[in-house]
Amino acid sequence: MPAYKYTLSNGRTLWYANFYYTDWMGNKKHICKRGFKTQREAKAYEEDFLYKQVVRCDIPFKALVEHYLEDVGHRLRSSTIENKRYIIDTKILPYFKKLKVNQIDTVKVRNWQNVLLEYKDENGEPYKATYLKTIHNQLSCIMNYAVRHYGLGVNPCHNAGSIGSSKAPEKNIWTPEQYDIFRNYLKTDTNRLAFDVLFWTGMRSGELLALTPADILPSKEINICKTYVTLRHGVEEYHDTKTPKSRRIINIPESLYSDLTKYIKMLYGIQPTDRIFLMGRSSLDKIMKETIKKSGLPKITPHDLRHSNASMLIHMGVNIVEISRRLGHESVKTTWDTYSHLYPDSDSVIAAKLDAMRFDVEKSNAHTQEEYVDNSSEKIIPIAKMYS
Repeated sequence: MPAYKYTLSNGRTLWYANFYYTDWMGNKKHICKRGFKTQREAKAYEEDFLYKQVVRCDIPFKALVEHYLEDVGHRLRSSTIENKRYIIDTKILPYFKKLKVNQIDTVKVRNWQNVLLEYKDENGEPYKATYLKTIHNQLSCIMNYAVRHYGLGVNPCHNAGSIGSSKAPEKNIWTPEQYDIFRNYLKTDTNRLAFDVLFWTGMRSGELLALTPADILPSKEINICKTYVTLRHGVEEYHDTKTPKSRRIINIPESLYSDLTKYIKMLYGIQPTDRIFLMGRSSLDKIMKETIKKSGLPKITPHDLRHSNASMLIHMGVNIVEISRRLGHESVKTTWDTYSHLYPDSDSVIAAKLDAMRFDVEKSNAHTQEEYVDNSSEKIIPIAKMYS
């Protein structure tokens, strides 16, 4: 694979790659890529490109990753791809990029897992169990892709076993009284209203940041139909809600509706499709951290306000089906799996109700089985038999 050099008008020498390849439809195509500083860079480009055309499990892992990301990029939204790429670039490629796909075995995966398990940040904190699970699942997805499309015999992640946990520990929540303390420490009307919406509706941060005046309905409802994301390079996008069930319309407290409509009227020149809250998730996180530090409240995140809302509804006795609908969960099972721990006395309550029912049944049966004395024969006849 030769590389060629050329000279610019200013006398500077650069290199270019020039080669042919056959695409997936059998068409012969020509590639000429210029602008490389060295011959090595030009040759590496050609090598990487041609490896991407190879459908064999002995290709470099790095080439497989690029194929995988290109493929799923047509099926997943940009924010999901960006999250995948971040995990791959920082947690997976540094360990496997020099290996071929078929060189990644169970032992290497276990060694990689051990590195992740031993990690501690500057505060001495390890990765959260759910994050470890996410990282491991991402490598497993890539190796599954190699099994399905590149002839790899078996996914080594399966035999290595998983790490982490798919279930997060119990949710951190605030009571309405704690939230009110937090609210009183906020400095601006914008911040107070943004966090009010999160706490009193239980919507996700991205759903809050995507709200427009058109979404605040005269019926004192909010139309939650999109989410707002900021990609790594500062690109802002509206996406569909997390799942189809996340697209929903919910009633809101009249006082919150009043606060929202008054605030929107104060925003000079705002259009129906303009964002109400011109901030990002990082701003919400920063404001919350700074305010918690001042107030001395237990540490939680903006997303934990969603859990706080669910907890509040549960203790108000709201039906779990309605809670699931308001939160935009795909199924009631999701709601129950997430918040069942907030029913600490549910089993004892059930037992007490069963006990009461048992007592009532026994009392009723005892009454119907009262013995009836026939005065003429002195024969004792159960009342139940009198009506048979």
